[in-house]
Amino acid sequence: MAEVLVFVDHVDGAVRKPTLELLTLARRVGEPVAVAVGAGAGGTASVLGEHGAVRVLVSEAPEFGEFLVVPKVDALAAAVAVVSPVAVLVPSSAEGKEVAARLALRVGSGVVTDAVDVEVVDGGVVAVQSAFAASFTTRSRVSRGVPVVTVKPNSAPVEPSAAAGAVEALEVGFSELSRGVRVVSRAARESTGRPELTEAAIVVSGGRGVNGAENFAVIEALADSLGAAVGASRAAVDAGWYPHASQVGQTGKSVSPQLYIASGISGAIQHRAGMQTSKTIVAINKDAEAPIFDLVDYGVVGDLFQVVPQLTEEINTRKG
Repeated sequence: MAEVLVFVDHVDGAVRKPTLELLTLARRVGEPVAVAVGAGAGGTASVLGEHGAVRVLVSEAPEFGEFLVVPKVDALAAAVAVVSPVAVLVPSSAEGKEVAARLALRVGSGVVTDAVDVEVVDGGVVAVQSAFAASFTTRSRVSRGVPVVTVKPNSAPVEPSAAAGAVEALEVGFSELSRGVRVVSRAARESTGRPELTEAAIVVSGGRGVNGAENFAVIEALADSLGAAVGASRAAVDAGWYPHASQVGQTGKSVSPQLYIASGISGAIQHRAGMQTSKTIVAINKDAEAPIFDLVDYGVVGDLFQVVPQLTEEINTRKG
């Protein structure tokens, strides 16, 4: 059976959820072969095997921690040469897209970004994308070489499927270019205890209508009641009300959760570009003419400082 490479996103051996989703998708078009690199990569094998990886190609060379991006491209290019896959699937993060683009150029192929599914049509792998707030579905095929596809988080369920997960050492030759940018220091980001924004199944975002950093506590309370991540519009971030790392939009992060709740966000196109593929969208805004209401599945016209606390209270009551 044809094999599909899946690039593993992990932290010291702890596999992140988008990779497990990729393994679910990969099984639809072939046998998944995982590529895990960096410190702790060998520790990913059991989890990857439980979720369908027939093989796990591992390299723990120090270059992956010392240098940026290019060593990972070197590893994937080596894996392509070893496996001859029908496709390469990569998580659709900022780094993932750069790795995918560099890999496609390296192997003389094409890249499709932000896919939500993959399928086999007439013997070839086709990437499915959702556009214009899921109003349209596009299907794209790479016309030359091995398709390199980045897939948005939350595009597929995590479905365990036991496979061998046999560990194999991956021999990687690092180019001089891979040593072009060295990591000189790292600082751990302070944990909020909430899910990662781009991976969360539920996102609650606040915008200009929140009217101050101190008022984001209302948004955080709703998010915590739902086990959600907190996002913010560019207006809120530029005003200094919330960290830039939480910005959703064209110049921020793209999210595609099962549920997106926008509070006090007008719905400018720059924000919509980052969340319009969310499965269900709810907006709370006191302006009935706000553009966000053209996009939503459910809209509440009202003051967020009245609506959101009531919603939070009701959720907590039902949980109790």
